Amino acid sequence: MLERSHIARNPSSLLLSSSLDDQDRKFFSPFEIIRQAISDRVFPAASVGVAHRSKLVVLKSFGMLVYEEDLAGAPPRSRFFGQCDGLDSPEVTPATLFDLASLTKPIATTTMAMLLYERGQLDLDAPIDGTVPEFTRAQSDSRRPSVTFRHLLTHSSGLPAYEKLFLKAHARDELLHAAFAVPLTADPGCRPEYSDLGFIILGVALERLAEEPLDAFCQREIFGPIGLSNTTFNPPAGLRPQIPPTADERTQNGASTSGRESAGEVKSRSSFRGRIIQGEVQDENASALGGVAGHAGLFSTSEDVTRFAQTLLLGGNPILRPETISLLTCRQSSPPATSRTLGWDTPSAPSQSGKYFGPRSYGHLGYTGTSLWIDPDRQLSITVLTNRTWPDCSNQAIRQLRPKFHDAVIEALS
Repeated sequence: MLERSHIARNPSSLLLSSSLDDQDRKFFSPFEIIRQAISDRVFPAASVGVAHRSKLVVLKSFGMLVYEEDLAGAPPRSRFFGQCDGLDSPEVTPATLFDLASLTKPIATTTMAMLLYERGQLDLDAPIDGTVPEFTRAQSDSRRPSVTFRHLLTHSSGLPAYEKLFLKAHARDELLHAAFAVPLTADPGCRPEYSDLGFIILGVALERLAEEPLDAFCQREIFGPIGLSNTTFNPPAGLRPQIPPTADERTQNGASTSGRESAGEVKSRSSFRGRIIQGEVQDENASALGGVAGHAGLFSTSEDVTRFAQTLLLGGNPILRPETISLLTCRQSSPPATSRTLGWDTPSAPSQSGKYFGPRSYGHLGYTGTSLWIDPDRQLSITVLTNRTWPDCSNQAIRQLRPKFHDAVIEALS
């Protein structure tokens, strides 16, 4: 799988009828938004996909793997930036794989959870310590035994958002031990707080229930059945030069390439791995976990992500039942003020989805500049994949771009 010669290039291979002939004219305005963003250095690379009423109406890629000035400094036939193995250009195509970052949570981990739920192997309201007893043993906190699978899926477990566990734990077992021991910062079920840590623990729990690693389960039970032939954890080494890099963690003159001035603030650049991060997961905790984790690690194309979205829009067949999709995508009533479903988010003003996605819509963002939003009433999905974290994570302009692009797409469809 995923050898270059096997990468799907024909959009008609989707379980969607293709309607791309007029996309450049019809979607001129949203495409210009992406081109301007590249010019403004919001990101160097982008790939987008739009499905509407069971038709693939957009499949378009923009830019290059890195900025032009980065190419000027690359060694001849470098192993970076697509300048190797007979490739003449680092331009992005619809076949380009991107680091999906937190889109891993809904596409892989959440879908795995719902498959196990359908099969009677997962009780959403069961305490997590029945599967991961280390979670309770690691801290003498009377609240920990009440944390459930539902709490983890809805980001209401009481765990904090993020910890730099990788700074002290460099191997999978060490990092998981550290994750299990992170103290709660709130009572379970009392407040929503988006948590990578919760999904790290959830991923481990699902692996134990399935008696199989997360990546192997997802390949066989999710990606394979719906034809996501270019979706994987840990892409093969031969493909890495063709994947947009997400971070430059090299040092210069013996010092970290950090401290870039931006808007009067010093923005640090990670030097954790000391190399360009290309074709391996950008998230450092996921890297320490071996590239396969419940919160991050998945790579895919805009075509495959659009195909996944269409599977949900059509009721889940052949991987999930329609009633499971309804349960999965319904906004939870608890905790108060939550915008979360089981593993997904929903629009809440102001929303990264823009102003047009309806009340039954759901979606998710990824730290590397990725997003997927789905509106079942419009029968619409919009996928945006970028590497906005190149060369570091200081640029936050993606926040303004996403709603602007989504609005322009829906206006073009009207």
